[in-house]
Amino acid sequence: MNHSPSIRPWAVVVPLANEAADFAAFAQALGAVLDTEGGGNAYLVVDGASKDNTRALCDALSARDPRFITVWAPENKNVVDAYLRGFRAAYDAGHEFIVEMDAGLSHDPAQIPLFVRALADGNDCVFGSRFCRGGTMADSPFFRRSLSRTGTILANALLGSRLADMTSGFEAFRHQTLGALLAYPLRSRAHFYQTEVRYLLRHRRQAELPISYRAPSNSVSKKAIRNALETLLYYFAQRLRGRAAAI
Repeated sequence: MNHSPSIRPWAVVVPLANEAADFAAFAQALGAVLDTEGGGNAYLVVDGASKDNTRALCDALSARDPRFITVWAPENKNVVDAYLRGFRAAYDAGHEFIVEMDAGLSHDPAQIPLFVRALADGNDCVFGSRFCRGGTMADSPFFRRSLSRTGTILANALLGSRLADMTSGFEAFRHQTLGALLAYPLRSRAHFYQTEVRYLLRHRRQAELPISYRAPSNSVSKKAIRNALETLLYYFAQRLRGRAAAI
């Protein structure tokens, strides 16, 4: 892909909500990656779920460093909308490699270059894994660790997938692969989105990379768990009927 001088070849998409406490540290760590790697942009997606001054902090950062692009998305209805809104912005800008990660230092920005290089090596998508060799879930409550492992076991058993981690939020896509994902009508409205994406892209050339993850909160809503089970059972039923979806 040929890029105009104003288009940078890779980008990272970061949904943010109520991240004021860790914003400075996260922005500094992400800025260090932009400095050392070069050629990157960061899309900071903020919507009405954020009740503190996260948007103002993003706007101020964008004003002093144009590599950071604030995407204000009041139309978002859920976290999946936030992911897709950021993806759309990076995709439409023409970035060849697009990484998605959590804010608040749950994911380590220093690992972004590993995802970009794995895509440059020819993979269509790259997924972070806390459960393969070298992956960790430091400072994560037992409930969150158990939920993530259980989700992976269930998804692999019911959907026939084979990844070591089916629920991580650190991931990356080539431009063409992301375009196919954006065109697909996803069923997830909460965190099962990560599993749905991995399942739908299972036939694409992919890689898993070990990541370090910290989840400071036990909080997972009953609505999110219900949506996860409904979506999982939908794809399982489709698989039993010989109509397994893929993109």
